[in-house]
Formats: sequence, C-alpha cells, structure tokens
Amino acid sequence: MLRRLIARHRSWPLATPFRISRGVKHSAEVVVVEIRHGGIAGRGEAVPYARYGETVDSVLGQIGLAKGAIASGINRAQLDELLSPGAARNAIDCALWDLEANRTGSSVAALLGRTPPPALASAQTIGIDTPERMARAAAQVATLELIKLKVDACDPGTRIRAVRQAAPDARLIVDANESWTLDLLRELQPVLAEARVDLIEQPLPAAQDEALSGFVSATPICADESCHVAADLPRLRDRYQAVNIKLDKTGGLSEALRLLKAAREGGFRVMVGCMVCSSLGIAPAFHVARDAEFVDLDGPLWLRRDRDDGVRMRDGRLHPPAPGFWGGAGVAPSQPPDRRVHPGASA
Repeated sequence: MLRRLIARHRSWPLATPFRISRGVKHSAEVVVVEIRHGGIAGRGEAVPYARYGETVDSVLGQIGLAKGAIASGINRAQLDELLSPGAARNAIDCALWDLEANRTGSSVAALLGRTPPPALASAQTIGIDTPERMARAAAQVATLELIKLKVDACDPGTRIRAVRQAAPDARLIVDANESWTLDLLRELQPVLAEARVDLIEQPLPAAQDEALSGFVSATPICADESCHVAADLPRLRDRYQAVNIKLDKTGGLSEALRLLKAAREGGFRVMVGCMVCSSLGIAPAFHVARDAEFVDLDGPLWLRRDRDDGVRMRDGRLHPPAPGFWGGAGVAPSQPPDRRVHPGASA
C-alpha cells in the first residue's frame, strides 16, 4: 500500500509583534506535512526561514518533489540523502517519526528508549523594544527561571541592564541575531558580566564568525545561524562554547539527535531553540530539549491561538502537548482543517 503525503501552508496570527534584529513578525507562517498509510497518519510542521533562502512556496516545492519517494516507502535515513537540511526535511522527518509511533502503537519516546518527555524550564523571549518596554515585559515574567532578550547593535547595553533590573533573579540569554561586530562584543563584556548573562547567542554574522577564533568572552557564546548539523561542529570548536539546536535547521528530529550527541562528545554546551510556530513544531523538540542546559521553546506562546491540546506554560515550566497530539501513545486529537493545499504536494 502506497503512502499518501499532503502538505499545506498555514498562517497563525501572533498575539503581539515579534521583533528581532532582522525585522518584525506578525504571524507564524508554517508548512504542515501529513503522511497517511493504511488509515494511520503522521504529522510534522516546519517554518520556512528567509535567512536561509526559504519561502513557503520553495519548501512546499521541495516537499512536492519528494512525494514519489515518500509514497514508495523511504525511511528517515533515505530521506537525509534525498533532501538537504532545512524546513522541508524537518516537516517530513517529524511526520515519519509520528507515523511510525502511531503504526506500531508505541511512542517516539519509547522508540528512543526513553520515558515520556518532562515539563521543562523554557525561556520566554522579550523582543526588541525600548528599554522601558523591555523592562516592563521582563517584570511580567521575572519569576521564570530563564529569560531570553533580543537585541541589535543599537544600544544593547541599556536594554540588557533594563531587563536585568526588572528580573534580578532569572538566568538571561542575550540574542543578537548576527547584528554585532567583534568590537561591539568586546565593548559589551563589562555589561554582560555585570548583568550576569548566562549565554550570548550568535553575536556576529555567521559568515564572519572566524573573528571569534581565540576570543575569550566573559560569557559563553552560542552558535545559532553558524550551526545547522553535526558536520558543522569541527569548525566551531575555537569560536563557540555552545550550540543552538533547532529542528528547522537540522532538517528534523533525526539529525537533531545526532547533533546533540556530537555536541556533547565535542564538549559544547547545548541549547534547544525554535522558530515562532505552533505546538506541532515544538512537540518533537522536547525529545532533544530534555537533555539541554538551555531550552527556548516558547514559539507557540506568541500565537493568538495555538492548536488544541498543545504545549502549556504552568508554574514556570513548559509542559508537552497532550498524549496523542504528536509522537503516538494516544489517539491523535482532531485539528481545525488546514487551508491552501499546495497543488504539487499531495500523492
């Protein structure tokens, strides 16, 4: 029996605008893949990311080109050979994990030899704004264990200090999204130390991060845009002390798990992050994030309305979706119908 693949674009409006150094988001534009086999389905979600040359149409096009191979029954290892790392492979890879769990009556956790993933202390992100507004936003989440703040090259020190004053006890991640220079990073060392920042995320552009070779920072530096897959790690060794694993970069849970293992063996600290997406894009990441020092999976918390039975923040911890939402171990809940089926992506 052939498998049937359906890919759709779905737009999720945000509750408030999400500002980073590269621009402002007002909605999460995601691609959802469903693979059906014998009346059983597996689902995956991915976010096409312009920074990596992706659009909704390009990702749907990649998925459409893979539909024949998916219908014939390729496995996840063969998928890695068919598609390069990125959003298209992520959506399909996660759908294949979900399908296997559902077909075997098991769960992804069990397939990995693990217990179900626990609730995690996830960061909540404060987007770029005036220092006063960022401080107010920080005060609202000051009791959380971990806060992440977005900055650019425009007076980041004042914003960092404002957030720290409003949230004196939280661990802080500062994410510059490639907007700094090495000179600015040097200049900010006293501020980072004074504010007790735990991690600086991707301060320099990925194409220029060789400048970090040999640089000793008061705060560990984490590679985000510079690190996609396990093969990237050797060249990052003398530049970064941590890596940010995102399934949309690795091309799915399969490579994310390989990157996690390689990072651990290479002495890197591990952060697991996400794009702004629904809970369907976050559920697989729990299986990597459970072993990370830094967790940043708040993407669905930015949505005006998330999927039913998705993640929930309670008592400062992000709880996984309900059983059966993704990854087996239950009856998958019904979902609102997705719209805008791509004409070339169903088989």
